[in-house]
Amino acid sequence: MSNEIQKANNELMVKFDIDGNEIKLTPSIVQEYIVGTDAKITNQEFKLFTELCKVRKLNPFLREAYLIKYKAGVPAQLVVGKDAILKRAVLNSNYDGMESGIIVQKPDGTVEEQLVGGWARVFRKDWSHPTYSSVSFNEVAQKTGQGQLNSNWNNKGATMVEKVAKVRALRETFVEDLAGMYEAEEMQQEIQQEPIEIQTETAIEEQTEGAKEVSMNEL
Repeated sequence: MSNEIQKANNELMVKFDIDGNEIKLTPSIVQEYIVGTDAKITNQEFKLFTELCKVRKLNPFLREAYLIKYKAGVPAQLVVGKDAILKRAVLNSNYDGMESGIIVQKPDGTVEEQLVGGWARVFRKDWSHPTYSSVSFNEVAQKTGQGQLNSNWNNKGATMVEKVAKVRALRETFVEDLAGMYEAEEMQQEIQQEPIEIQTETAIEEQTEGAKEVSMNEL
């Protein structure tokens, strides 16, 4: 069950359960622990993020969901971790496996191979044909402001482009579980992968009463 309440300092708090653990989110908590930049999120962005987390049962403190905002005036991006997407697909009773790989182009007369894309094929038990997705490397590769590939795409391009193909194929196959869930590489975003350190219930109560510290229940 989920609900929303107003605390004494008039800040909205959204509460919902994930696997028996109560998650509490306020705009201040999301701003400090999820966004992590000085660019302030709007109430609408907060609501969209918390609704995604509630409906899809995503725990942002385990890095299953992210809200990315670099500067004011630019809409925040809601993205989901690849492992969270794969987990929900696997838990679907109709999931029947996945194949994936990369697409290379081999010039005549040479042994060099140029990475040009990735592909994935996902199977459902109740479908007669699998879902196939292919993506172009140039379409999805992330670049720096100077136009160069960022470190992940420069050093692990094959892994990254295959990941995008997997996520797209999974979402198309299990739209009932994964609709609206987009992974960071699809959204041209870099994200921090480490889980957020979660503090205590007492600190949350202090924050909602106007104190400086903000934290979450230990899970």
